[in-house]
Amino acid sequence: MIDALLLIPGIELLERTSSSIRVQNVVQLSMAPAFLLAGIGAVMNVMTNRLIWVANKIERILKASDGDEANDLLVELPALEQRRIHAQRAVMLSTAAAFTISIVIMLLFVSAFVKAPLGTLVAFAWVLTMGLLMAGLASFLLETRVAARRNRERMDERKFGP
Repeated sequence: MIDALLLIPGIELLERTSSSIRVQNVVQLSMAPAFLLAGIGAVMNVMTNRLIWVANKIERILKASDGDEANDLLVELPALEQRRIHAQRAVMLSTAAAFTISIVIMLLFVSAFVKAPLGTLVAFAWVLTMGLLMAGLASFLLETRVAARRNRERMDERKFGP
């Protein structure tokens, strides 16, 4: 088995992993992406909670009985649907960012065991992660702006009447 691993072209697995210093360096290099992954997870928790709240609110409005109160609630649906779209997009983009940063961590470990230079691939995956994360945060920002705008509209309606 060990001899078979040594015959794989381009991979000197046993020789390259025999150095615990090399593995320690890779673990150190992977700490920044791992912390970023934890941060993305924390932000996704907030995004997901908002998405669940909006989806539940939409469901409650749709199940509400007919009447004046139901008609007042139906006015909320367009803003809530817009919020749902932004929140769902934010969660999806952040999930994609978490996936790509996981690829960065995997590539860092693989690079310790193969001779092929993976630096460009790691850099590309890192930049892709940042782009996806920025897009997710921008969608989250849009969701919060829609919520704030709708709150201001409700306050104005109470001040000046419908």
